[in-house]
Amino acid sequence: MNTVHHNRRAKAPKRLPAAATMALCMVLVGLAACSSTRDSSPSSTTPPAGTSARARPPGPAADLSTELTGGHGAFMGEATTPELQRIGYVQHEYAATGTATSYKAVSALTHDGRWQFVPDGTMPYRTRVIVRAPAKATAFKGTVVVEWLNVSGGVDANPEWVSLREEMVRAGDVWVGVSAQSIGVEGGPVLVNVKGVPGSENAGKGLKAIDPARYGTLEHPGDGYSFDIFTQVARALRAGGGMPGLRPQRVIAAGESQSAFALVTYFNGVQPLTHAFDGFFVHSRGAAGLPLVGPGQSAGIASAISGTPTIFRTDQVAPVLDVQTETDVGSVLNSYAARQPDSNQFRLWEVAGTAHADAHLVGPSASYLNCGVPINNGPMHIVAKSALHALTAWLTTGTAPPIAPRIDVTPGAAPQIVRNADGIAQGGIRTPPVDVPVATLSGAPGPNPSTICLLLGSTKPFAASRLAQLYPSRAAYLNRYKAAADATIRADFALPEDRAALLAFADPSGIPG
Repeated sequence: MNTVHHNRRAKAPKRLPAAATMALCMVLVGLAACSSTRDSSPSSTTPPAGTSARARPPGPAADLSTELTGGHGAFMGEATTPELQRIGYVQHEYAATGTATSYKAVSALTHDGRWQFVPDGTMPYRTRVIVRAPAKATAFKGTVVVEWLNVSGGVDANPEWVSLREEMVRAGDVWVGVSAQSIGVEGGPVLVNVKGVPGSENAGKGLKAIDPARYGTLEHPGDGYSFDIFTQVARALRAGGGMPGLRPQRVIAAGESQSAFALVTYFNGVQPLTHAFDGFFVHSRGAAGLPLVGPGQSAGIASAISGTPTIFRTDQVAPVLDVQTETDVGSVLNSYAARQPDSNQFRLWEVAGTAHADAHLVGPSASYLNCGVPINNGPMHIVAKSALHALTAWLTTGTAPPIAPRIDVTPGAAPQIVRNADGIAQGGIRTPPVDVPVATLSGAPGPNPSTICLLLGSTKPFAASRLAQLYPSRAAYLNRYKAAADATIRADFALPEDRAALLAFADPSGIPG
């Protein structure tokens, strides 16, 4: 394991509440329908330079001068802005306008990611951008996290905000959500619709139909233009647009699930042309990137899933931290096929016992699902927060994130995750609930074969007899659990501030006193 450690803040904050009811829409990847070895690449202590060290070519920036008001308020899965005032943040919503360029590939989109895109056409656009920033300008420390909003549930949703907000607030980051894809604005076919879940009635409508008074003037030309829209918003933010009085020092692109597919395409084909982002936080990608499409079309995740497995190209200076759940590695998403060595510009973190979407991300909506067993309730978000902290440190100090062990996988045409006798994945980043278990936490689903359940993993409590074999007493269990939590923190896969949150996952209730 890499032994380079970051300077960690020691003060423990209060936990923020769990995800809101409509968090389901944030994480629904649309589905058309070897033993691992740790890489021995050296850890970099040289600043990755980032795009700040390279001249960015000039290009148009989005106009963020018009604030959106009226109607039912800013819509994100539902019309609410939970807890922002309580955590010292403010929210503003803007129309982002301009003329965007689409791209076409000069040649095949090859496995090495060294794609060559050229401009193909232009179209006007008017989409929306949400900015959540510290209420006090002095709390801003220079980092802007720009999330490509996820639309797989048929509405714009912000899974990275849900997963990372505690760390962003601690660090004084600005979070920006971009309605980059057409369905979020114009509506369209829903990849995964869970009827009966509160808010699902809005799936596929698009912002314009959900709230015409607020969003009726928006116009999205199609997903072929999404990549340049994302670039133009980044340029505007870097110049202080949408953030009066604030000037970013670092702009990080972030995306989860379908949005992570989009960032693969962006990094390999668009970032070499624009150098718009200083770093990339890629969360739960599949093996391939999001395809390029023509005017008025939506990019199909189904074709991405069946596309050529693609690594992140290795000739760029902007660092990439790719965070993958157990589900992502071994399911239909098959990110295993796009594994690549760690390097001075790339890190891959695979987290054992985690699901593409879990109880933290789904929140109260879990009670509306019937996957046959409880869905995964592991601490994936705690590892994700440490990952964002590590990426920011990479950009600011040059200290690379630790190299993580990969989840053990059997090689072959249909690779399988290697599991121990309790069904827990071997290898990968370890957390206390998988190393001191009272249940089988897994990225594998329960017995319900529905598309949504395929993404939610499972939690299967141990029988009393198994608990008795493992732990002579509750005290013994808790001592081992605390030691495992401290080991995860020492390895830099969880932050000291999150120790209490990690300990909260301990469950000695089934162990005799």
